Amino acid sequence: MKRLILLFLCFLLSLSPLWAYKLMYAEQYYKLFHTHFYQYPEDLNENIYYLEWALKSDFVNPLNALTPIESPEEWERYRKLFTLHVNLKLTELYRKLGSKYDKFTAYFYNYPFKRANLDSLRYAESYYQAALHYWEEALYWADQIEQKPWFTFENLSHWEDELYRINLGELDYAEFIGYDLERLYQVRDAFEAMGPGTY
Repeated sequence: MKRLILLFLCFLLSLSPLWAYKLMYAEQYYKLFHTHFYQYPEDLNENIYYLEWALKSDFVNPLNALTPIESPEEWERYRKLFTLHVNLKLTELYRKLGSKYDKFTAYFYNYPFKRANLDSLRYAESYYQAALHYWEEALYWADQIEQKPWFTFENLSHWEDELYRINLGELDYAEFIGYDLERLYQVRDAFEAMGPGTY
């Protein structure tokens, strides 16, 4: 009898929709972005996936935006701030992902794993380069946003703060990523110089 009831319930569920909705808008993808306590590469890749789709997608109607929009000027500023913020988050995520594959020091006893370490450094370099690309995109959008101190979104003050810090030069990921790449090249050179005589 229990099996019949279970089969009947499964049949009913197969006839009804599963109450899902299609992701179509940038804000929907952005809402899926979340920070994990332990940031493993698969968690970072998940967030990168959502944010890259947010950049490719259309914006919702201004009625459903992440903050109240009351004029065409606010709508324009909101879209540019959103794009700036998402590019900054992608910069941070790619930099963190690069650090997962980076070897910060080339120890002499790592010679038996030289090839694997060089492959790992290659991955790290590609992620740092991707972070640099998104940083340049963020700078582009920061230049597109007109500076109006009296015209800010209270609900999105952290986005406004990011714009302010970029314009003041306080936030400069190019400098951080430049240090990461410089150190990576030194470590790579140390690994490439290793041989049977150095082990």
